[in-house]
Amino acid sequence: MTSQKLSFARQHARTQRFTLGAPRAFTVSPDGTRVVFLRSASGTDRANSLWVLDPGTGEERIAADPEALLGGSAEKLSPQERARRERVREGSAGIVGYAVDDAAELAAFALSGKVYVAELRAGTARALPVPGPVIDPRPSPDGRHIAYVTRGALRVVGAAGDGDRAVAEPEDAHTSYGLAEFVAAEEMSRYRGFWWSPDSDRLLVARADDSTVQRWWIADPAHPGNKPSEVGYPAAGTPNAEVRLFVMSLDGARTEVVWDRTRFPYLARVHWSSNGAPLILVQARDQRSQLHLAVDTESGTTRTVHVDEDAVWLDLFDGVPAWAPDGRLVRIADEGGARVLSVGDRPLTGAQLHIQSVLDIGESDILVSATAGEKAADPETGQSHVYRVNELGVERVSEGVGVHSAVRSGGVTVLLSASLEHPGTVVRVLRDGRRTATVASHAQEPVLTARVQLTEGGAQRIPCAVLLPSGYKESDGPLPVLMDPYGGPHGRRVVAAHNAHLTSQWFADQGFAVIVADGRGAPGRSPGWEKAIRDDFALTLDDQIEALHSLAGRFPLDLSKVAMRGWSYGGYLSALAVLRRPDVFHAAVVGAPVTDWRLYDTHYTERYLGDPAAQPEVYAYNSLVTDEGLSRPAEEARPMMIVHGLADDNVVVAHALRLSSALLSAGRPHEVLPLSGVTHMTPQEQVAENLLLLQVDFLRRSLGLS
Repeated sequence: MTSQKLSFARQHARTQRFTLGAPRAFTVSPDGTRVVFLRSASGTDRANSLWVLDPGTGEERIAADPEALLGGSAEKLSPQERARRERVREGSAGIVGYAVDDAAELAAFALSGKVYVAELRAGTARALPVPGPVIDPRPSPDGRHIAYVTRGALRVVGAAGDGDRAVAEPEDAHTSYGLAEFVAAEEMSRYRGFWWSPDSDRLLVARADDSTVQRWWIADPAHPGNKPSEVGYPAAGTPNAEVRLFVMSLDGARTEVVWDRTRFPYLARVHWSSNGAPLILVQARDQRSQLHLAVDTESGTTRTVHVDEDAVWLDLFDGVPAWAPDGRLVRIADEGGARVLSVGDRPLTGAQLHIQSVLDIGESDILVSATAGEKAADPETGQSHVYRVNELGVERVSEGVGVHSAVRSGGVTVLLSASLEHPGTVVRVLRDGRRTATVASHAQEPVLTARVQLTEGGAQRIPCAVLLPSGYKESDGPLPVLMDPYGGPHGRRVVAAHNAHLTSQWFADQGFAVIVADGRGAPGRSPGWEKAIRDDFALTLDDQIEALHSLAGRFPLDLSKVAMRGWSYGGYLSALAVLRRPDVFHAAVVGAPVTDWRLYDTHYTERYLGDPAAQPEVYAYNSLVTDEGLSRPAEEARPMMIVHGLADDNVVVAHALRLSSALLSAGRPHEVLPLSGVTHMTPQEQVAENLLLLQVDFLRRSLGLS
């Protein structure tokens, strides 16, 4: 390595953004004697092992080592497993997920298409003799059985490897049992398709039929001899997969769960605990109404527990709905201009907190993740904290400026804390609030340090992060500006965490003032802030401009040289910037952009823009390929580099090609960088490294800096 620029770019790619070697996916045993987690051996090792930590002594031991289990042979992934990992943006290898029984004594996981079980007390692991390739094996609560999916069938086997049998088999190639359909996994954060009963004698099983979903074909132009991959993609305004739900016994007997699937086709959440009947959350297609339904497991009938309605849209949250131990419904709701935690009919939080998720429901309290609400005394820009909530009040568990989360069972809490002061995440194990152990991280130390200034910009107090070159002095004068947003819904970039800003700092060290701004639509402030963008994504661009101009009076910004870079929604926003506001933005790196919202999926797109058949003008206004800016005078054209993975099955490359075609027809110069074999992620080391270098080269050329 001859320069810091090269060394960081390679390190960033090789460590998968410094996530390799960091512990993750924690589970605490109910008796408080074991903390289970995943971690690879080093900051460049992709293969995770399953680990167990003793909270009392801090001693760690391996429960399952993929290299030993595979005998050193290479891991083999089925197309279905690759697709599942793409939905969860999983780029590592080895044991990438696991599930445990109620006692957290038995863990099950898939490795190279086979089912493995690990006895967490004994420290032994073995494969079970079952047909594959296997997806999502899960032990029954009593640890006696393992349910898993293979080739669209849900099967159950004894934990000792005996009695393997099919519980539900697909009727045809378009049907699957026990798997999340595309939009559930991609947009609802529902990655599962089956749930054990608390008594371990039955399962709730989702059946997905995508026969009415339109077919797309994703080709690999770099290998013309390979057949295109067929993908069922439910684009906005087109049919979704039909999802039904069944109560199934282990011998295959089934009872269908009945609700009005015509009005509420989306099965968004499923909860089955000993605190009440199975609970499901179903949404209307327009996501403006949803039902919390309790299921009668004998008849399959449902009763309405609660109804939510919203004139704009209803969000989904992790950890809810669920039953409290006393049988009351726990949910997160938008009420009175705030996002609150409600138990039964009573909201337990108010406008001081903006609830993000429920982390654990205990006997006497609920553990939540939250940011400061709009009416909080301190805005706490970029922070997230962990709180204990009950009828007596709210208590903050996490300490210090940063981004915090937690996993808890009984008296043991695993607290994960990231801050601006140090790279990575510190993982502490607490018993009754006192630290007893720290989980080691093997992640690499970055070769550069992010120097982040968190602030707010404009009359709307837009959260911003500003990064200047290392060693910058006021006498150096104004700097060219690089806006580096995600900028869209469900994507918060302004966070009080060091590693989140490393790439922005690297760009700053190339001679830019880098600004990250979270405008309207971004999570973390209030429901109204997030929902302001309904039918109008251009508001997210307005907020980038407001942030830019407001910061110009406080930071050394050269407003005659302003560029934007982004990926996914950030790529869309970057293209929007140079097309609609060439007076402000002078160049853009447009990564994997959605350019025609009619080509993006139903659950996401219709939430924000409605039905394209009912609101064609909304889709036209928010589209890049019908943007009136394409026909502006050539002298207003701004340089644009469009980057897209040819194997992307989320934002398909047709988006980039349609934008390029529209630009060409309008006589607007641009560059297109196709990434062969790359999906919506860019995990390939050389690709990820060179992509950073090529972006800097383009920005320098386009802004006249080289």
